[in-house]
Amino acid sequence: MDEKLYYYESYDVAVIGAGHAGCEAALACARLGLNTILFTVSMDSIALMPCNPNIGGTSKGHLVREIDALGGEMGKNIDRTYIQSKMLNVSKGPAVHSLRAQADKQSYSQSMRKIVENQPNLSVKQAEICEILVENSEVTGVRTYSNAVYPCKAAIICTGTYLKARCIYGDVSHYTGPNGLPAANHLTDCLKNLGIEIYRFKTGTPARIDKRSIDFTKMEEQFGDEKVVPFSFETDRASLNKEQVSCWLTYTNTTTHDIIRSNIDRSPLYSGAIEGTGPRYCPSIEDKVMKFPDKERHQVFIEPEGTYTNEMYISGMSSSLPEDVQFAMYRSVPGLENAKIVRNAYAIEYDCINPMQLKPSLEFKNISGLFSAGQMNGSSGYEEAAAQGIMAGINAARKLTGKEPIVLDRSQAYIGVLIDDLVTKETHEPYRMMTSRAEYRLLLRQDNADLRLTKIGYEVGLISEERYNRLIEKERLIYEESERLKNKMVGGNAKVQEFLASHESTPLKTAVSMADLLMRPELNYEILAEIDPERTELPEDVTEQVEIELKYSGYIERQQRQVEQFKKTESRRIPEDLNYDDVPSLRIEARQKLKKIRPENIGQASRISGVSPADISVLLVYLKQN
Repeated sequence: MDEKLYYYESYDVAVIGAGHAGCEAALACARLGLNTILFTVSMDSIALMPCNPNIGGTSKGHLVREIDALGGEMGKNIDRTYIQSKMLNVSKGPAVHSLRAQADKQSYSQSMRKIVENQPNLSVKQAEICEILVENSEVTGVRTYSNAVYPCKAAIICTGTYLKARCIYGDVSHYTGPNGLPAANHLTDCLKNLGIEIYRFKTGTPARIDKRSIDFTKMEEQFGDEKVVPFSFETDRASLNKEQVSCWLTYTNTTTHDIIRSNIDRSPLYSGAIEGTGPRYCPSIEDKVMKFPDKERHQVFIEPEGTYTNEMYISGMSSSLPEDVQFAMYRSVPGLENAKIVRNAYAIEYDCINPMQLKPSLEFKNISGLFSAGQMNGSSGYEEAAAQGIMAGINAARKLTGKEPIVLDRSQAYIGVLIDDLVTKETHEPYRMMTSRAEYRLLLRQDNADLRLTKIGYEVGLISEERYNRLIEKERLIYEESERLKNKMVGGNAKVQEFLASHESTPLKTAVSMADLLMRPELNYEILAEIDPERTELPEDVTEQVEIELKYSGYIERQQRQVEQFKKTESRRIPEDLNYDDVPSLRIEARQKLKKIRPENIGQASRISGVSPADISVLLVYLKQN
């Protein structure tokens, strides 16, 4: 390199990108005592929400509560800045209950920026990183576009959708990041030179419409919950009591669909102008119309971007159609007949990596000290990004302090499912977390994330002694109350029979425990208080756990037995230097996949696409013999 380099102070960790992944990664490193620097292409993009104005949702709410249980910031930040909160899927079982909150976008970003800028051990710098310096396959520093070098021992790439980003609608194409912010155009070449495989993915966002031009009388009002549940286990529920903002529901129609079909040749998605692969589970409106021709209408949610603006987010109608088509398309929707578009919908293409190049710790297999998190790893969504960010931050810190990485498995957390899927399964489209991806979802509920993960957060060093002690006390109260209900017998006296009849519950023929009554679907913990005079006042989060664990005890025990079998395969380690060419009878495809991914254990190997149960049997026999 001919240009003169300027060397600045050294850091333990450099985090590249200050989105949701970068913020969690940088905060984790700094809170664990490492001198950390966080780079961003724009100070205005810290914790930016360039797409949907909400945090949480189905399965994503689980991730946010897990981040909080480990000591992360996302849950606390949305609790501070929410404008509407709702628990989804309450008509179904507790395994799929998911918290979702509308955010005030500006407040969310500003609040997180304040946390980041005031965190000890953490510096923030507006600069574009164009090179990761590597010597002998180890990270030694990072270089900015202005040739400033910051020596470091580890680096975490959290570039989101900014890497060689291109925003497109119709024939319009801008090489820019989301919301018109600068793209990061120079890091990709460095990554390729380091032998890292790059993918090109695409996502999109809908138009923003002026609230004053919307006729809400033609829409269904969507309210938040009266009783708001916080994301963070540390948030005082009383602090969440405030006036909430409504969302609105409307639908597309045959006119909307006709407009889209007649202009589909002008969509960059269908003309070939877009190279990147889009998300299957968050399709554009033109994809919905073309792929589901039998559907006469699609849901459209009108969501406020915040209390500071009149911009309304048109959820369910992301698009890359030309501006004039967007104008006609949106105005065909009931309530949007006079809509004024503030920002056009657009698709965004960006570079990301093949995540199978990562270890489960999110460190690159071929470069020591280089980690990657968030949409850079081929995932989508703020919550998935933040979850990877905190894990990458924890593991970068542990690497530099000589400790083993923390790897959550599929039976411990949705975070474990997310990362395991990314590093073992081929990702040919942006990955989205869903409850159906978790085999043990009855155990991995959003309500018990603290019971599953806070001890790990404490051992890592991100959870305070005070919070840890509160968890131990909560566990004690849950155990004691559960045991009391199991041992308290209820006879078939007149009062009890009358009580059961009033709740349309089968009368007793013999004495049963209070726990047995609690298992009946028509009864719950609060209702049983009428025939349980010995009951003492307990915190709501304690009684919630008692009721769920007893009511679903049979299902929970069965899933715990499945986890025990799963743990056996996860405990069967595979030597790092195993030569798969020496394993006889291993199919060629399996041998190729195993050599490429190099799984750490039999369980991980069994989840690799192209590796069959027969291949696993062959591998087990070989390992036993050798």
